[in-house]
Amino acid sequence: MKVLVTGSTGLIGSALIKALQAQGHQVVRLVRAPLASSEPTVQWDPEAGTIDATGLAGLDAVVHLAGESIARRWTAARKRRIRDSRVAGTHLLAQTIARLDPPPKTLISASAIGYYGDRGDTILREDSGPGTGFLAETSVAWEQAAQPAAQAGIRVAHPRTGVLLTTAGGALKEMLLPFRLGVGGVLGSGRQYWSWIAFDDVIGGLLHALHNENLSGPFNLVAPQPVTNREFTKVLGRVLSRPTVMPAPKFALRLLLGEMADGLLFASARVEPAKLLAAGYQFRHPDLEEALRALFK
Repeated sequence: MKVLVTGSTGLIGSALIKALQAQGHQVVRLVRAPLASSEPTVQWDPEAGTIDATGLAGLDAVVHLAGESIARRWTAARKRRIRDSRVAGTHLLAQTIARLDPPPKTLISASAIGYYGDRGDTILREDSGPGTGFLAETSVAWEQAAQPAAQAGIRVAHPRTGVLLTTAGGALKEMLLPFRLGVGGVLGSGRQYWSWIAFDDVIGGLLHALHNENLSGPFNLVAPQPVTNREFTKVLGRVLSRPTVMPAPKFALRLLLGEMADGLLFASARVEPAKLLAAGYQFRHPDLEEALRALFK
């Protein structure tokens, strides 16, 4: 296939491109500025609302991963950038590919389990409604922004990704230093559910969605065994052979991180990958301890 990828220089995008090329697909990167490489690129400017559509001819599929990082303190200006980078960029891309003749058959457009908000112990599947708060509202608008593509007959799938297990970024990277120093511990009460996923399964799940014509709409890109933060903490400590007796109080993290602490660290989302399992995906790392041991071996 000829596949267009946005967010191609990011952690997931760069790994996905390698996997696509290994399968023999032709990859085109949608970028803001020219890259210092000979790989095919097409330029766009989401803020200005422009895409060089002449470079999009002959696409079979699009994987849209671009968006401003949420892992910094959420000021009002930053929240606008987070939302706009997802909603405006997705709408522009969806409109543009919908007008192509012929249009691509598939759009995989990223989303997140932030869609569900803070839901305690409730088991959340793809048919569960959205939660409340900034991340939930942003995720709802993010998914809706792809409607022009769906209305044009393009199969649209939204991977709602969970807590990513990688040492290269995200929550786990930030946790590693205190844990390795022996001062790691639960965050707040530790009762909040963390729906995690191994990095290999993020790439595997995206590829599965790309090739599986029956998978459309939202699908939860999380491992089948969500755990509480307390369980996560115990397992990580065991894998690293470190104690986990230094809890991080909720008030201290709120002072340090502001609203982001509630949205990312304390929100409880017990999410199951019902549609991905029904579509036949076999997780490489369904168990947290095995996934962490594979990561640190």
